[in-house]
Amino acid sequence: QVQLVESGGGLVQAGGSLKLSCAASGRTFSSYCMGWFRQAPGKEREFVGAIRWNGGRTVYADSVKGRFTISRDNAKNTVYLQMNSLKPEDTAVYYCGGGSSWSYVTNFHEYDYWGQGTQVTVSS
Repeated sequence: QVQLVESGGGLVQAGGSLKLSCAASGRTFSSYCMGWFRQAPGKEREFVGAIRWNGGRTVYADSVKGRFTISRDNAKNTVYLQMNSLKPEDTAVYYCGGGSSWSYVTNFHEYDYWGQGTQVTVSS
């Protein structure tokens, strides 16, 4: 069994920064990719970005490219989402997910495990 626990959400003013963490436990993630998604009220879960555990390759949604950065600490089994220049439209519950296929990394249906989510609210 795999457990993912997100932390680091909160309330921030537009233009500010937050760093989310996703701690993984329960099994080896060497063959997995980790993705960040977000879901605002009344909207579908939206891809934010993802990282491969091996090699650290990353991919981002156009809406966050240049503002958000994903990194990982293999020793801690933790993935981070650094969010800078936040906008009110970034307000959502942010989820991390564990998946096994980089080919479908933007599709939340292809992820095997999810954390409980952490709320990010950006005020204008």
